[in-house]
Amino acid sequence: MIDLRSDTVTKPTPGMLQAIMQAEVGDDVYKEDPSANALEQRMAEMFGKPSALFFPTGSMANQAAIKLHTQPGEQLICDKYAHVYNYEGGGVSFNSGVSCKLLDGTHGKITAAQVEAAINPPDFYHSPLTTLVCLENTTNKGGGACYDFDTIDEIRAICDKHGLGLHLDGARLMNAIVAMGQDPKEFGKRFDTITVCFSKGLGTPIGTVLIGNQDLMDNAIRVRKVLGGGMRQIGYMAAACLYALDHHVERLAEDHKKAKEIGEVLQSLPQVKKVAPVETNIVIFHVEDESTFLKAMDDHNIIVSNMGQGALRVVTHLDYTGAMHQEFLEILRKTLS
Repeated sequence: MIDLRSDTVTKPTPGMLQAIMQAEVGDDVYKEDPSANALEQRMAEMFGKPSALFFPTGSMANQAAIKLHTQPGEQLICDKYAHVYNYEGGGVSFNSGVSCKLLDGTHGKITAAQVEAAINPPDFYHSPLTTLVCLENTTNKGGGACYDFDTIDEIRAICDKHGLGLHLDGARLMNAIVAMGQDPKEFGKRFDTITVCFSKGLGTPIGTVLIGNQDLMDNAIRVRKVLGGGMRQIGYMAAACLYALDHHVERLAEDHKKAKEIGEVLQSLPQVKKVAPVETNIVIFHVEDESTFLKAMDDHNIIVSNMGQGALRVVTHLDYTGAMHQEFLEILRKTLS
């Protein structure tokens, strides 16, 4: 089977499993897990921030960040495709009592002009008070698109002008860093809080780290506890994350190369109506006959994601081998020619 639904389907490599089994652990509720503490310190230093905290999932980490930034009845601004709005179970409203103002960005990315136009007047008490902007990098439903620093700087300036917090959902941030050749510390300079997920392209079973300014992070462990995130010997998973940092970051370029090759093949085929620009490891495309295409994939034991409204998605990842890649390309040519 070739599973291209998501980069979340990866399984730990033998080296990662060995790191897990050899991890030094303790009780993290008492902050006595040395592996978890080491991971948090490393991530804080990597992004040039004073503090970091391990979470089991990216959704929990994003939800904690939103809670830290906002009060009930307030509003955040994000793209209409944002993960915090579409794929976190309504947690923005359930956990924080906050609403979302959705912007019609480009490939999941929004601009400073859009942000400023969406801010509710703070003295107009009939509307929610705007207090936070959430960006996503890379964009999931936007096809793995990456923000450039010029755009982020412009949005940061608007946030500073209006007293808004700026959070980065960095579920695939390492993909963006590798693809764009960026320094993690440059993200730390621009965002108040950042989440970095390890269970996607970096290939761990679980794990996300929330990184941020000290005034916000002082309360992060309390919010994590309220959300049910008090954990014990999490060093086993922290060890997997540390292993991923050492062995799985640079290789993300291989996933990007395969995704771009898939995109090039798709663009060359007559049955393909549209292929979104491919920047990292996500390819979103439309075909003439969706049901026939999906049946052909099923016949060849290939799984892709149906994103709805005619959009299909494939995501390259650690367990998608070179042999699988060549087989998939050949099947695409036969199916869609």
